Amino acid sequence: MTRLSPDLQHGIARRQFLSRSALGLGTAALSALLNAAGTQPARSPAILGSPHLAPRARRVIWLTQAGAPSQLDLFDEKPGLRKRFQQDLPDSVRGGQRLTGMTSGQKTFPIAPSPFAFRSCGRSGTRLSELLPYLGQVADELCLVRSLHTEAINHDPAMTLLQTGHQNAGRPSMGAWLSYGLGTENQNLPAFVVMISRPSGPTNAQPLHERMWGSGFLPSVHQGVRFSPGRDPVLFLSNPPGITGERRRGMLDDLAQLNRAKFDDYQDPEIQTRIAQYELAFRMQSSVPELTDLSREPKSTFEAYGPESTKPGTFAANCVLARRLAERGVRFIQLYHRGWDQHGDLPSGIRSQCYDTDQPSAALIADLRQRGLLDDTLVIWGGEFGRTVFSQGTLTETNFGRDHHPRCYSLWMAGGGVRGGLVYGETDDYSYNIVRDPVHIHDLNATVLHCLGIEHERLTFRHLGRDYRLTDIHGKLVKPLLG
Repeated sequence: MTRLSPDLQHGIARRQFLSRSALGLGTAALSALLNAAGTQPARSPAILGSPHLAPRARRVIWLTQAGAPSQLDLFDEKPGLRKRFQQDLPDSVRGGQRLTGMTSGQKTFPIAPSPFAFRSCGRSGTRLSELLPYLGQVADELCLVRSLHTEAINHDPAMTLLQTGHQNAGRPSMGAWLSYGLGTENQNLPAFVVMISRPSGPTNAQPLHERMWGSGFLPSVHQGVRFSPGRDPVLFLSNPPGITGERRRGMLDDLAQLNRAKFDDYQDPEIQTRIAQYELAFRMQSSVPELTDLSREPKSTFEAYGPESTKPGTFAANCVLARRLAERGVRFIQLYHRGWDQHGDLPSGIRSQCYDTDQPSAALIADLRQRGLLDDTLVIWGGEFGRTVFSQGTLTETNFGRDHHPRCYSLWMAGGGVRGGLVYGETDDYSYNIVRDPVHIHDLNATVLHCLGIEHERLTFRHLGRDYRLTDIHGKLVKPLLG
C-alpha cells in the first residue's frame, strides 16, 4: 500500500462534514484571480514522489468520443457481412446477450453490413475505414485495440466505468488519480484540464456530468478543470471592474489567514485544498489567456488541423489547445467530443462525426511528433462501448442505426510507450464477440498507468477503511501493447 505523504498525514480530517462542493477551481477562480510577484506557489502534491517504474509517458491526451463510435464502420472490417445483409443475427452469436430497451422488443435483428470501404494504411497495412483518410496517414503511429470490452450497456454507467474504473458514481477519475500520484509539472496551470465539443452536424449528443472528471474521495485539488470557449476559459477568470491585481492579492492574503485559522480548528485537509486552489486560480489569470490565445499560431497550424480549428470550442480547436497544454507540462488533458450515439441515420451521422474528428486527431499526432513530444505523450482515442452489428429499427441499403454493444469495440493509442503499427485483438465474423486477446477497461487503465511509470496495484487511497485504486481489484498489464 502506498504510504500517505506527511502533508496528508497532517491533514487527516476530524470533521469531514465541511462542504466539498464549493472547493472546485471554478469556484476558486471566482474569488482568486491574477498573478502577482512574490506569491509562493501552492503545489499539487504528488503522493508517489517519483514513479514506480521508468516512465515512457509524462502526460496523457485522452480524446474521449462520447456516445460510442461504431467499430464496424471505422476500425473492425467485416467484409463477409455484405452477403448476409438483412439476415437475422444467429442466436448462437447473440448468446442471450442483454439488450437495451431500444431493441429488446424487436422481433428480428437484421444484420447491417458497413456501407463504407476499408483500405490498408501505412507500412503496417492497418485496415481503416474510408471515413478516416487523415488517420490513415499516421497509421504506423497507431496501436489499435479491437478487443476492448466492458460490462455496462448504457451510456452513463459505461462512461463512468471508463473514466473511474467503476460503474457507480463517486470514484476518482483517471486524471484525478494521475494528479494525485504524479502531481503537476506547471505550477501556473492545473494538472488536469477538460474541454468539451459538440458535433457540427445534427445528431444525438448524450449529456456529460462533471463527476466524469471529478476527484471523488481524493482531495478536490485533483479534480479536472473545465476550459470553455470564450473570453474567460475558466469562469470568472477576469477581475471585476474596479478590482486591481494588488487589491486582489491583499484580499487573498487576508482570506488565507482566515482559512489557516479554520484549519487549526478543524484539521480538514479540504481547507488546505481551498487555499491551494485560490492561489492556482490567482496565477492562472496570467497563464490561461496566453495559453488560449491562438493568434500567434502560424497559418500552417490551422491548415493541418482543418477548417474547424479556427472556431473556438470545436474538437479541432481543442486539439490545438491540447498540444499547447502538453507543451506546458499539463499532466492529463481530456477532450470530450459528443454525438456518437447513432441509433438511427448512422451513415450520415458517422460521416459528420469523422469530419469533426479525423483530421484534427491525425494532425495532433503529427504535430506532437514534429515537436518531439509524441514519445512522452500518450494519446488515446475511443468511447465507452461499441455498436451492434444488427440494425436498430428499419434497415435499408442506405440507412440504419446501431444499438449499444459492450462485448467488443475498438480504441487506439499513439506515442508514450505503446507500439505503433500494431493491431491487437480479434473479434468474430460479426464483430459481436471477442475470439482472441480480450482487453477489459481495467486492463486498459492498468496499461496506461504503466506507461506513466505507475504500477496500478500500488497507487491507492484509503477511504472509509478500504484501500481503493483506479483498477479496483481487477486489471492486468497488456504487455504486447508496449513499445
